[in-house]
Order: sequence, then C-alpha cells, then structure tokens
Amino acid sequence: MKINANRPDRWKTDIAQSVDFYNEWFLRFAPQAFRETRIETTERVLTTFQQTHNLTNIAPDVLRANPTAVETLRMTTAPPLARDRLIGLAGVSPNLVRSIELRQHIPNRMNEQQLRSELQRMSDVFQKLADVDILPWLGSDNEPSEAEIYRAATIVADRLCGAVANPIIRNAQERRQLTAISAWLDERGYRVIDPGSRVTLDAFPPDRYGFRVNVPVKHGAHHVNVPIDAVVMPKHAQPNELPVLIEAKSAGDFTNTNKRRKEEATKNAQLRSTYGDRVRYVLFLCGYFDTGYLGYEAAEGIDWVWEHRIDDLAELGL
Repeated sequence: MKINANRPDRWKTDIAQSVDFYNEWFLRFAPQAFRETRIETTERVLTTFQQTHNLTNIAPDVLRANPTAVETLRMTTAPPLARDRLIGLAGVSPNLVRSIELRQHIPNRMNEQQLRSELQRMSDVFQKLADVDILPWLGSDNEPSEAEIYRAATIVADRLCGAVANPIIRNAQERRQLTAISAWLDERGYRVIDPGSRVTLDAFPPDRYGFRVNVPVKHGAHHVNVPIDAVVMPKHAQPNELPVLIEAKSAGDFTNTNKRRKEEATKNAQLRSTYGDRVRYVLFLCGYFDTGYLGYEAAEGIDWVWEHRIDDLAELGL
C-alpha cells in the first residue's frame, strides 16, 4: 500500500510544511551543533599550535610527525587554501596531500628524497602566505600571549568549520531524525536490537529495530553491503515478511536533492534484485524536497514518510 508516492495532490502542501519544519529546527538547533563542533575543532587547532611551536616550526620533519596538522595549516594562510589549491601552489603530489589529510599518514612507498622535498615546498607555502593579522607574532621576536594564541585558534577553527558547515548540519540532522524514529517506535513497544547482533533480514525478530544496519545485496557475481539507516520488523509480521527499511534524508536547500535521488534509486534496485518484491524501502524526509525529486522517486517505486507527519509510519504496519 502506498503512503505518499501516489498522492501528488498533496505534495506541494507537504513540501511547504517540510521546509517550515526544517527551517524551525535549523534556527533552533543548528547554531548549537555548529558551536559544539567549533569547540572540538578549536582544541584540535591548539594541538597543531603546540606541535609546531605556534607555527614557528613547520619544517618537513614536523609535518611528517604530525600529518593531521596540514589541514589546519591550510586555514592559517591569507587567503585560506583549499586542498587542491595547496597542491597546485606547492607543486606536490595530490596523493601525498590526500593521504595526509584523508588517511592521516604519509604514503608508505614514497621516495624519501621526494617526500622531504614536497613537504618542504608545502611548508614554504604556509610560511609565505601566513595570515599575520591573526598570527601577529610571526615575523617578530615577541612570544605570543595565551590570549593571542587562543584568539588565533578560534579564528582558524571557524575557518575549518566553515569549510565543512554543511556536513556538520547534515550529521546533526541525521542524528535528530533517527532519534525521532526511535522515540516513535519505543512509544509503541518496539525494542532496539543489540548493535552487536548479526541478524539477517530473513531472521529479523518481530517488534525489534536497528540503526545503520549493513544489508548484503547482489553486485554482479558478488555480494556487497549497503548501509540502511533504520531496519524495523513489524510486531505482527507474517511468515516470510521482511522488515521495513527506512532511509533518513534531509536537505537544507533544493539544489542538491536531485543529485542525490539516483543514490536511493540504485539502492532500491539492488535490494529488489536480491530480495524481490518483498522489500519495503521507504524514505524518511525532512526539508527541501521538490516535486521533481518526489516524482523521480515515485517513478522508481520508492515511497516516503514526511517527518512532520511521522505517524504515517503506522501505515507501514508498524
């Protein structure tokens, strides 16, 4: 039974209500999520300051011993440098910078002489472009005060957080959505499954649910795991019934949703090719999802529940 996919007459009303719902949450809670991340990031920046003696020593050996400092150092320049911009200015291997920043280690097979040369060139860029307005002690004989160090660290942390603002908000929103689903299920007598349980879809016990469950699907001649945000087995499940698979989706603008819609369609196709028509894969939507997005998902056989009307989950037999 369809819930919303076959009701285009109410899509526009739901879109407007969902946008209002998201915006209200954003205004109330997003600043808090951003502040909490900024506090954590400031501590990380202060650690980099300690490792580099307040940026007075960013020699190759220091960068090699503290690869996590590179991302922070990109934000200490004027202007702050994107990762690819650093690669171009320093003329270094993209693999080196991405390995340092994304995997926090130096590539094992890199030639020693080349490594030292490229780390030196990165260091030269950081020194040449150092933002002396926020790092006033550089180029002088004065030791920075604790107040100057902390002020600089908070500015650099703001720059780092600004570069990843959308993921910060998206992660906070996802946590909130899963909490809402959990509260709704708990009120109706469902119990969360032990996170360490290795339960297959075919053996998922009634009145139980789990979050971020890896579900194996066919991928060519092999099987791969696809993550599902919430898996719920109805209390009164029939023999051979599969649990409901719920994907939490939020969006703070209309721009990127159409880029993401193919991801759900691909996942739904993989699930159906593996488990057949017994699969019930639905989206849990909050925010900016326009009629183009909804029409695409409906055409792919995907239904959804709006968070502002969470009681529609009951229509899934939950």
